[in-house]
Formats: sequence, structure tokens, C-alpha cells
Amino acid sequence: MRSLSQEVVSHFGRLDLLVNNAGAYVTQSFEEISPGAWDDMFAVNVRGAFLMTQACAPELRRRKGRVVNIGSLGGIRPWATHIQYCASKAALHMLTQACAKALAPEVTVNCVAPGMIDQGEGGTNPEFMERMARNTPMQRNGSAADVAQAVLFFATCPDFITGEILTVDGGLSLA
Repeated sequence: MRSLSQEVVSHFGRLDLLVNNAGAYVTQSFEEISPGAWDDMFAVNVRGAFLMTQACAPELRRRKGRVVNIGSLGGIRPWATHIQYCASKAALHMLTQACAKALAPEVTVNCVAPGMIDQGEGGTNPEFMERMARNTPMQRNGSAADVAQAVLFFATCPDFITGEILTVDGGLSLA
């Protein structure tokens, strides 16, 4: 991981922003979750973000940079058929807040927590997506552009904002 950070600095001359966007999502009942499936989910959704942040921290400190993690509404609201996903995203949210304290005052660390995001054709079941849109106060599901704009906000916002979890869910969490 440290070599990746060094490659970025070597190629671009600097590292100002790290977006931890790797994520895994699996639907399984509680009884079906194996220890390996649990560990795999945490490896992708939490461990990777921790290791990348740790590797990039020295350069981000020098540049007064920023970290933006991509969490989930699932890290805030429990979903019975996504237990390991919800638990791992909740851990990522806590990692965000702990790193915000650990890397302050040089680095800000925040998190975007999307709700239901439309993934276009080949994505989630269309009937399910329509039902979710109807249950969302904004009467639509989110888009990749909605998430990107939230990331851009954290990339450019005042450096006094750190440790925040921003839900981008059209009000779904209010329902």
C-alpha cells in the first residue's frame, strides 16, 4: 500500500485526496453467513480503507489533504438480510471518525453514506428499485452523480469539517 502512495506522488508530484471506494455487498440470511464470508466483507469494506488511509497519511499530512470514505445507509440502518454488510459499513463509519481525530489537524476525514443508488440496467431488480423510490421522500433513487457531488463537497469544503457522515439518500433514512 505504501508503494502505491509513493507511486502516486512520484507520478503526480503530490497526493491531496484519498477516496476509499472499494465495497462488497451480499444478501444472505443470518444463518447462511460463514466466518469466511464475514471476514471477506470486513476485509473489503473496512480493512482496505484502513490500510490505504494509513499508507497515504504521511503525504496527506504534508499536503493538508483529505480522506473521503464511501460508507452506506446500511451502516446507519440495520438490514436483516445484509448483516455483515451493515456491520462492516458501521465499522467504516467509526473508522472515519476515529481517523478524523487521529489525523487532525492536518487531514480531514469524512464519509459519504449513500442510500439506494440506481445502477442502471443489469443492476438491482427494477420492481424493487421502483418500490424504494416510492418510499423515498424525494420520490427517486440516487445516482452516481449524487454520490460524486457529495464526495466533491468533502474534497472542497472548509477544512473545519471533519468526522462527518453525510447520508445521500433522498431522505430514505427518515422513512
